Amino acid sequence: MYYFVEVIIPLALEPTFTYQVSETEYAFIQVGMRVAVPFGKTKVYTALVIEKHNRLPQLYQAKEINEIIDLSPVVTQKQIDLWKWMAEYYMCTIGEVYRCAMPSRLLLENETLVQYNDKTTIQTDELNDSEYLIFEALQSQAILKIEEIIAILNKKKVFPIIHSLLEKGVIFLQEEMVEKYKPKQIRYIKLAEQYIEENGLADLMGKVSRAEKQREMILKYFQMNAVTKKPITAKQLMEESETTNAVLKALLDKGVFEEYYLNQDRVIFGDATQDVVELNDEQLKAQWEIEQAFQHKDVVLLHGVTASGKTEVYIKLIEKYLAQEGQVLFLLPEIGLTTQLVQRLTNYFGNKVAVYHSKYSHNERLEVWDQVLNQSEKSKIVIGTRLSAFLPFNNLQFVVIDEEQEQNYKQHDPAPRYHGRDCAVVLAKQHGAKVLMGSATPSLETYYNANQDKYGLVELRKRYTNVHLPEIVLVDIKDKYKRKQMTGHFSDYLIDAMNMALSLEEQVILFQNRRGFSPVVECMTCGAVPECPHCDVSLTYHKYRNELRCHYCGYTLPMLKQCYRCHSVDLNTKGFGTEQIEEELRELFPNKRIGRMDQDTTRGKYGFEKLVEAFENKEIDILVGTQMLAKGFDFSNVNLVGVMNADNSLYHPDFRAHERAYQMLVQISGRAGRKDKKGKVVVQTFNPYHNIIQQVTNNDYIGMFKEQMYERYSFKYPPFYRLVKLTLRHREFEKLKEASFWVYNSLKQQFNIPVLGPEEPAINRIRNQYIRVILIKIPQQVPLNQTKAQVKQVLKSFEAIGAYRSVKVTINVDFY
Repeated sequence: MYYFVEVIIPLALEPTFTYQVSETEYAFIQVGMRVAVPFGKTKVYTALVIEKHNRLPQLYQAKEINEIIDLSPVVTQKQIDLWKWMAEYYMCTIGEVYRCAMPSRLLLENETLVQYNDKTTIQTDELNDSEYLIFEALQSQAILKIEEIIAILNKKKVFPIIHSLLEKGVIFLQEEMVEKYKPKQIRYIKLAEQYIEENGLADLMGKVSRAEKQREMILKYFQMNAVTKKPITAKQLMEESETTNAVLKALLDKGVFEEYYLNQDRVIFGDATQDVVELNDEQLKAQWEIEQAFQHKDVVLLHGVTASGKTEVYIKLIEKYLAQEGQVLFLLPEIGLTTQLVQRLTNYFGNKVAVYHSKYSHNERLEVWDQVLNQSEKSKIVIGTRLSAFLPFNNLQFVVIDEEQEQNYKQHDPAPRYHGRDCAVVLAKQHGAKVLMGSATPSLETYYNANQDKYGLVELRKRYTNVHLPEIVLVDIKDKYKRKQMTGHFSDYLIDAMNMALSLEEQVILFQNRRGFSPVVECMTCGAVPECPHCDVSLTYHKYRNELRCHYCGYTLPMLKQCYRCHSVDLNTKGFGTEQIEEELRELFPNKRIGRMDQDTTRGKYGFEKLVEAFENKEIDILVGTQMLAKGFDFSNVNLVGVMNADNSLYHPDFRAHERAYQMLVQISGRAGRKDKKGKVVVQTFNPYHNIIQQVTNNDYIGMFKEQMYERYSFKYPPFYRLVKLTLRHREFEKLKEASFWVYNSLKQQFNIPVLGPEEPAINRIRNQYIRVILIKIPQQVPLNQTKAQVKQVLKSFEAIGAYRSVKVTINVDFY
């Protein structure tokens, strides 16, 4: 009888693969374990076992696995089910989902390069002929590719020989298939056993009678040992006795102290410092309504105005599920928000909180993965970005999705192009968990689902301290420019409001949703604009680095001294970004401390934390930033928010532009007046009578919802139609045009539903590749899975055409 395992390989390949195992291996292997498998001629990958069976593969001879990596499963069956759903729904391969889901430390790297180990002495007579040939080749060339070894030996089966050389220590693999994860170890110090007895102290002091520093360190050790019964770290001992590592080393050499190491988690939060969260009447009512809704619905939307205290309601509900020994997932749209929220939750729940996002190191992510898998007390509550939906939960009971409307929940590249919010809902369904979505400006799709009675709906209409919503003042800058009442990009009204707030020692937030100094540099003589040579966009001027940069491919150029076309020195910048606002502020308010929050200033691991902390500690008076500022931050000393140009987001070529503009403006307005005083928001706009601007001013979400839904229905957009976007890319314009029309015509013949395109997007070339887009609109009554299967069939036929094989097609389902 034959024994096989079905595995996923972390590559963009459609099928799973069958490998042969021995009877013993078959008995030992469990679903969710990793195995190293040979793939292709020379590659070895870390595959994941998803099934054990006895079915002989019909199309190929099954290879044997190389080795079993795990002693117990690192992935749960529910995770594998979620990955299969994602691969089917988002029209990608399960290998791509596997690659995205796993911490990279669990995906051992490819065996590709062999390197000579010069640290061992080799007895050449111990090597056989094949081994000696490789040894000789490595004397003249320090690194060999596996392909080169195959050529040297003139045989395909080289792995046993390489394995033998590895065992003899002749070589090592540069990208060796070894676990790179090492636990963080802390060095501890203890007294040697012979000195623990009563008479031991006298011997000890005699031993160090002439060394004053060593004597001080020993006495300090005894003092610390008397006060605390916990193990003493080497670092603590050196700090307390104010001595160096040299003193400690001398005592270790004399055998007075012994050192030992203990593993420690890389991220540790302190104990809880806050006992009780008190809810006001409005919040208590909302909590009760949510609990009632959960009896009939699995998903509930909490629609609460900004600063209505949604987080306190979340905390109370989390408390209830923790009492039932359940795990809780708290999703946030981006890393910046975790800073404040982690602080609030750890104050209340202490060291039961774990954090998981892409700025964490590989080792930190692996620790959280293990804690969640083993249901550790340290990860009862996981706070994280969309990546957290991939964690191996065993007993998930409650999911909170804060700021559910955020587009950051959607991954655009690479595949899987999934939506974190929707995947979290599916994950919760698998576990039988409840989902609470919270937002001051829900996405139209979610609010529509609540109106259709698919989700429960609970509303919080008042702010937490009963402070009124901020007053929104519209400033017509077209008129201000005409009357010459503008200083740079600041109207006289905004400057006066800022002066007033700063004189009261309040902080100010300014919002401009564009980073850099200026998006366009133009020659005033011939009108030439420097463009990116690889993309169809103008270069953005970054003054602090004095360079022009492409925000699509990262191409940079030193700032031009003269026009590249006519050599005129009369260059001017058009438009403005956060850098330019920051510079103008330094001239307008020379004595004030000014901070900037955008992608350029928050690049480091702790970039967000440092900025948020500095602003909270009132070390910054004016903070200027992009949309990062608009999300759920809670700054108590901000009563004035300025929007530099509200029209920026209104005119994007996107059916969601108006919804996004409304959400952005309401969210940024919500940062004002969150504690005791009514806030003020100054919105500078060229078009104060625009519908969206008026709806923001009147806080009219329902008006915006009805108007946008009417348009969505008329023009066949979500939630009435599902969208699948096909993006085709190629370096040659004509070939791309021909290929995109082939796909479009095939889809048109196949379907009786709207297929639009092939269209050139607003930016039609990125990284030297031209782009064409085809949009498929699937009505609610048409079977979704069947339609997607037909689209895949058309694309399969397309890939089979030799002439079009180099055209890359990406599929984006429900693109946001």
